[in-house]
Amino acid sequence: MKVRYSYLKDQFANCNDLWANLKRFVGTGDFTLGKDLKKFEKSFAKLIGTKYSIGVNSGTDAIKLSLVALGVKSGDEVITAANTFVATIGAIQEIGAKPVFVDCDDTFCMNPNLIEQKITKKTKAIVPVHFTGYMSYMPQILKIAKKYDLPIVEDACQSILGSINNKNAGTWGKLGAFSLHPLKNINVWSDGGIITTNDKKLYNQLLLLRNHGLIDRDTVKIAGFNSRLDTFQAVVGNWLLPKAKMIANQRISNAKYLDKHLSKIKNIKIPPRLKNYKIVFHLYIVFAKNRDKLLKYCKSKGIEAKVHYPKPMYLQESVKDLKHKIGDFPVTDRHTKNIITFPCDQHLTKKHLDYIIKVVKKFYKLEK
Repeated sequence: MKVRYSYLKDQFANCNDLWANLKRFVGTGDFTLGKDLKKFEKSFAKLIGTKYSIGVNSGTDAIKLSLVALGVKSGDEVITAANTFVATIGAIQEIGAKPVFVDCDDTFCMNPNLIEQKITKKTKAIVPVHFTGYMSYMPQILKIAKKYDLPIVEDACQSILGSINNKNAGTWGKLGAFSLHPLKNINVWSDGGIITTNDKKLYNQLLLLRNHGLIDRDTVKIAGFNSRLDTFQAVVGNWLLPKAKMIANQRISNAKYLDKHLSKIKNIKIPPRLKNYKIVFHLYIVFAKNRDKLLKYCKSKGIEAKVHYPKPMYLQESVKDLKHKIGDFPVTDRHTKNIITFPCDQHLTKKHLDYIIKVVKKFYKLEK
């Protein structure tokens, strides 16, 4: 049996209505900042629970443009998570700012108890990462941000419809940054991103920033970027967005099933599942003894398990100027050695999930 990681063939296997929408769209010639994009932005804001959303080129640009809109510039410091994907760090570096890392806890999100010690006079923003679909503990982070008068940009790229106390990711900070990359829970057919906010001034600033700073075709108000979400991709987004809640709920259901059965295996440890958290499981990650051997065994049995991530960002060559060393972020280091990601998407059947459980059980029996 094969349990694949990418679900895109399944997600778009029956989409004749989408093809009809795209054919209709092509006939309009409304390709740049078109009506379908405006519709998608309005629907996305409503889904998340904000007044505004702004479609941009990628999740990376969603973070970058948010920081620029807040006035973060070269030489400033931005606090973020040590275990995040490169895109978070790249967005900070692209504007000449310095990423300042905070270690995570076993929820895979930054440990809020470690933030204050990282704040300096150069700190201009905090970017908590809602990693794997698990939200950073925003109530505590908000208190810290308020104490030091620091804006928050939520990296919610992996957490569409994740929430704490029914308050969604992307509604806690000044701005929320989401990704529509093909492997995200809500995806389009290429790169794509979207920013959420309740701040009208920031909204208007971002409309300029994503489109060269143009007020109209002949008037440039500020220096901006070419970072529009293609209207073509918005058509795809409009087709998929009504399924967002179903996608989240099915991933949650699959994760609960895996939790129930994998937790019975002595050498598997399930991460904390905190009360009042809605974890949307962009990634389903557990802790595993003999992780590397288990990973190899799963792959040999047709399960496309992965590791997110085997080498943390703070040790990558791209940030060598920060002069970090192994041991600076011990929880992140520990995770790189014992976490494993199993497929958990909405298209998997009970047979797929049972097969994952069966293979993991068999591996540990053989290891005795």
